[in-house]
Amino acid sequence: MFNTRGWIALGLLSAFAVPAMAQSFRVQCPTSTITHPNAANNNSEPAYTAPTYAAPSTDYTVGKTGPVNGAIKCQQIAGGDGYATMGDGTQTYLFSFGPLSGIADITQGRPGTEFPSVFNSPFPVSKGNYMVPGDPATSVDTATTVSGGLVQPLTGAQLSSIAGFYNGAVGLDYDVAQTFNISDISESGNTVTVVLNAQSPFVAGDQVVIGQGAGTDLAGYTGTFTVTVAGVTNPFFPSNFAFQYTNPTTGLAEVATSPDGTASSAPALTGHVDARQIMDVGVMNGNIPAPMMAIDEDDEFFLTLTNVGMIMRPDLFEQHTVHFHGYPNASAFYDGVPDASVAINIAASFTYYYLAPDAGTYFWHCHITPPEHLQMGMVGQLYVRPRQNRVPVSNDLYAALQQQELDLRTKCDSTTDILCSNPLPALPAGATTTVGRAAAGNYAYNDGDGSTYYDVEYPIQMHGFDPNFHFVGMTFNPEGFADMKDKYFLLNGRSYPDTVNSDPLQTQSADGVYHFSQPLPTIVTIPHGGRALLRISDLNVSEYHTLASLGVPMTVIGYNAKLLRDQAGNNLSYTTNSITLGGGESLDVILDACAVRPTLTSGAPDYTSCTTAIPAGTYYLYTPNLDHLSNDAENFGGQMTEVRVQ
Repeated sequence: MFNTRGWIALGLLSAFAVPAMAQSFRVQCPTSTITHPNAANNNSEPAYTAPTYAAPSTDYTVGKTGPVNGAIKCQQIAGGDGYATMGDGTQTYLFSFGPLSGIADITQGRPGTEFPSVFNSPFPVSKGNYMVPGDPATSVDTATTVSGGLVQPLTGAQLSSIAGFYNGAVGLDYDVAQTFNISDISESGNTVTVVLNAQSPFVAGDQVVIGQGAGTDLAGYTGTFTVTVAGVTNPFFPSNFAFQYTNPTTGLAEVATSPDGTASSAPALTGHVDARQIMDVGVMNGNIPAPMMAIDEDDEFFLTLTNVGMIMRPDLFEQHTVHFHGYPNASAFYDGVPDASVAINIAASFTYYYLAPDAGTYFWHCHITPPEHLQMGMVGQLYVRPRQNRVPVSNDLYAALQQQELDLRTKCDSTTDILCSNPLPALPAGATTTVGRAAAGNYAYNDGDGSTYYDVEYPIQMHGFDPNFHFVGMTFNPEGFADMKDKYFLLNGRSYPDTVNSDPLQTQSADGVYHFSQPLPTIVTIPHGGRALLRISDLNVSEYHTLASLGVPMTVIGYNAKLLRDQAGNNLSYTTNSITLGGGESLDVILDACAVRPTLTSGAPDYTSCTTAIPAGTYYLYTPNLDHLSNDAENFGGQMTEVRVQ
């Protein structure tokens, strides 16, 4: 069922063709591309069995020898402003990014990155024609939502039952690409000849809608039909002004010089959006951290940034960009650094394109006056899941990594590449294989030996706020950069005790509307004897941050999206009780709730089984920097959360 608002204007069109050139917040999420040609296969991740492009070809359109791997993923974000609430109840003003797609997932603490089939879905008419300012926050705390006792995270069926919860692109609407006035329409048998007042763009096989305004002069001709012949000789205009279709009704009289008869393209989802919906939902909807993104190796990722302006600072005409920190883009055009790429003005959208790089944890931020915009909140996390997660169950991981090395785009040759991130592991003496793909759980990297196996994963983004800097930023510029000093210390945008509140946090904006400003809790729940992957990013611009784990060992397996392994394949991971990061750095850390694990026949530990588990209970992940355990003047809170072993 589609929204019919676009039909109202059909009777108001002039006698000229109307091109689709108006300013809009258009989005892009193709259902197929050159590298993912079959649209039906791009809405799920296929099993990884062999490389798509093997040696000797490095051309993505020539010499394809294997299956098409990966899928297409899309996301839309708004650049503007918003508010967050600190652990002591103080509201803090933000320059911030907010979600304009994947809203239901984001409110549940999940990435907002969606397949085309989800992203390209208009808001359900059954839930009302429009989303309203604050959505989906206005639908929280009802009998059917999170506070009503539904199991976290909500399932797709539960989400679909909640009015207002929606994962498609906000405001996505059907578009009529071409509309022409009809100069003459006539019928011979079942064949109808339509003569337009301009050159026809329709070709055989196109769907065309014959419509009229308030008049009834086209009675019998109206409806949706398939063009059978394009370019028809007629007594009025050149043949390229006319086309034919087959009509089940016969005996219709010729209609000449119809005052309001039109021939239009069939309404289609082309990326056209309702600008009113973008502004209703996008203004003041900033999240801290910014909306989370997650893709898989071999994916193509289309990210649309829409600049909705800053309602609290109408004097500013701030541009925004997206820069993926440490992320190897194929082209500087999409790098987000305004000196060498595009910056997005207010009331405009731009779609970035990325081909997923090596697996690991990255972060992204606005690259317009970065110290200011990062401190004000325009920063978030992106992580890339490895191909190894898609290896069929029981298949040998070492052999799977050997297959990946045949893809020259991501080949890791440690003899020539000192930045090689996933060399083949050093096998135990006498071993010829490592371990098979586990039946459950996933891997942080393409390790080839199962050493980065985990049962559950949690993103943890460390941040700090200077309340004075934010207050000044709400009133005038420039702020006092030299005096910048963080006083609120955050994990996923929250200070303790909010870090252990499982619900998304709402914050009231200046106009009295509530928004999900802090959707991501930091509760780490590990199954008894299991392993939890922590994707830790330091998003701070002025402080180093340290996190310590009490009672649950931390194993550092990756640094800045690189597996800790030397060029000979020796595992360089290490166990510690604390980690320290500077701004812009990331670590992948395993919290292991097992004290003793059995050994496989190859001599490698079996990370999927546990001989002696650590006791169930509540442990703590916190910063030993005592001044970071505070909420400004309150000497408690800050960077601390719970690790629950169950």
